[in-house]
Amino acid sequence: MQAMPDRSNSWRISPAIPTIANCVLAVLWFFSAFGGWGDAAFCGEDDGYDPGCGAGFDDAVRLSSPVALLAAAIGVTAWAVRSVRRRPDRLDAFLTAAALVWVLAEAVLFIGGYLAKP
Repeated sequence: MQAMPDRSNSWRISPAIPTIANCVLAVLWFFSAFGGWGDAAFCGEDDGYDPGCGAGFDDAVRLSSPVALLAAAIGVTAWAVRSVRRRPDRLDAFLTAAALVWVLAEAVLFIGGYLAKP
């Protein structure tokens, strides 16, 4: 049986890059959900604001919140759990999974906002 090749021979990016990407996605989701970006984008502002759309967008925020919480938990676990943090392949997998789940949270928010739009 042949041993698996060591990852140290392959090209590798710093884990700082996917960590920063996760943080940027988290900030984007937070401002879209709670900072008014998504509400303004889908439901309008000031005199053009549609309250029915706003209620629908609030539902989208409620639906995407557990997904965002899962993404945050995966990202924090990647750095908090020693057995994950010390193994580059596991760290990569966790950070990639967290980024994909952040994208899913954004998608739920976007689709919900689109459906709430008048």
